This record gives sequence, C-alpha cells and structure tokens, in this order.
Amino acid sequence: MTQEELTCLNVGQSLDDLMNLDPRGYGVCKILYPASRELAGMPVCMKAAKTLDLHVKQGKPVYVFTGFVLLPHKKPETDGIVGAMQLCRALVQAYGAVPVLIVPEDCVSAAFSMAPIVGLHAYDSIETAKSLPYALAVVTFAKDPLRAKMQAREIAAGELPCAMISTEAPGANQVGEYHNAAGQNITALEAKSDLLWNLLREKGVPSVAIGDLGNEIGMGTLLPYLKKWIPRAETCVCGCGGGLAAVSGSDVTVTATVSDWGVYAVCAALSYLHDDTDISPDADCVRECVTAASRAGMVDMTGRLTPGVDGFDRDFNVLLATLMRRTAAYPAKLAKGCGRWFDETDALGFFKKD
Repeated sequence: MTQEELTCLNVGQSLDDLMNLDPRGYGVCKILYPASRELAGMPVCMKAAKTLDLHVKQGKPVYVFTGFVLLPHKKPETDGIVGAMQLCRALVQAYGAVPVLIVPEDCVSAAFSMAPIVGLHAYDSIETAKSLPYALAVVTFAKDPLRAKMQAREIAAGELPCAMISTEAPGANQVGEYHNAAGQNITALEAKSDLLWNLLREKGVPSVAIGDLGNEIGMGTLLPYLKKWIPRAETCVCGCGGGLAAVSGSDVTVTATVSDWGVYAVCAALSYLHDDTDISPDADCVRECVTAASRAGMVDMTGRLTPGVDGFDRDFNVLLATLMRRTAAYPAKLAKGCGRWFDETDALGFFKKD
C-alpha cells in the first residue's frame, strides 16, 4: 500500500467516523454503517467521492434529489435541503458541473434563499442554468402519482445527467407508500421523485444515495439489513403492509447519523481528492444556510422552527462540518514531514485487510 493509498483510506475512515457520531445515543447510525461499509468495500464517503470523480463532467448536469416533508406541521425539514445546497456548491467548485435540484414545491423558496449563500444563481430552467456560470436549476417535482410518472418520463427523455445524488429524499416502500420514522403514512405529502430516480437508474445514470434511516431514496440497496435491524422497516402503523423501508437502490449508499453530515463527509472527501479545501463547506456557509432554511419555514426533526438539523442545534452542525473540512485538509500539510511513519506503519501489515 502506498503512502497515498494509506492516507486516503484513513482520511476516508475518519470522515466516516465523524458522520456517524451518535450524540443522541440511539444507535441507528451504528446499525446502518456496517452494511454500507461492507457494500462499499472502503470508507463510504470516499467511495461516493471517487464515484463522482469518475462520472461528473464540466458543463454537464448532475441531479440532486432532496426534500422530506414532516408531520405534524406538514413542513419540509432542514435536513436534506441544507446538505443538498452544499453539494450543489461542491459540484460547481470541483467540476464546473451544472447542479439540478429536484425538490417538492415546499422546498423551492428555501432553495432560492440559500443559493446566494453558496455562491450560485438559481433558475427554474435547466437550460438557463446550463448557459450561465455559477448557476443552479431548481426543478419542482410533483406529488400527484400520475403527474409524477408523466414528469419523470418527460425529464428522462431529455439529456441524461452524468450522475445523480439523493440526500434525505423520501423513497417508496414495496407497495408504493411513503413513511416517516414512526411508520406513519406520509404519501400525500411527498414528491414522488423516486420515480425519476428509478427511471434514470434504468438508463444507467450513476447514483449516490445518502440517508440516515432507510426510508430515503436509494436505501433499498440495504433492504435485507433494514428489515432485520431497523424498527418498523418491515411493519408500519398505517396498515399498508410495506413498512418504512425504501426499495429504490443506488450504486453507492452513504449512511450517517444525519443525512447532512453524510453530505459534509462526501464534500470533504472530494476536497481531499482534489486538494482543494474550498470544495468542503465552511462554517459561515453552513451557519447561514441552516438559518435561511429555518427562516423559510423549514423545521428540524422535532418540529421546531429554531435553526437546527435533526435535533442538533446550528452550532453543533457548524462544528462538525468544520472538523470534517480540517480533517481533509491536514494530509497535504503533513505528508512530507511524516513520510517515514507511513512506511513503517504500512510495513506492519495491519491495513492490508482493507
């Protein structure tokens, strides 16, 4: 194993460990991660970053799916949309790609509010975004099943994206119903964007899915594991018989305590691969985006309108994103001075199993 390979492995694992910190102590992230890690065969955030590196091209569209609407207020949550905006920024910074945000109507105003914070111009047209620099397209996806099916076909019939990423976007179960973490049926509230996701997968579009429970787009890759270990994955409370587990699959499945944290880890992995710290979100960007999402009416997991994500306050999210950014930046500073330590460590053979 070369010094570069060993560093990449350990930076990726450090980022994976950070995105799976469990301050709540309820353990779901610790259940999900072994399955996603085994499937990836390497640190999952680094696997996602390397997959994007293989497929994302300058000037080409990349679809980013997000937007989970919660009960009881019937408002979208901050988790997902905040990370999605950081992803859009990273895709432009790393590749000069054209991010296309696929969201329910509920998320549109927040997306337009956050676009200037991440340094992008937001438009409601993919063609407009493709024709201008530092641009983002925001596409509203239907909640009505028939309209959603038609919309999916229309979009998939056009230019295919070079890659697609989902983060905290609701995915249907085996009988086509959508559920929250409590196993309640929320089908009427959610955009049916997994119909587009599935069509694009059939057409061979590379996919990265980021989730924190198993009811999100792309998590179906872990379906047997979800059914065995995740509460209500197989048996929900609405009586549909399908449980909360999503059945849509993905090429790379990233699991984290909070989906946004998974996004920050992937962005940090990209910044490491490209030796460009600015690909990873900084403290001010995360802080302002969480605030803007909250001010646009989005709630955290608890239903509160105070700025936070999945029950974690704004400062905690900022600190974690900053730690990931720094973790990815340090190897370049230390590589020359610590070369002999890499060689001596590698010679002992511990990392050969990875």
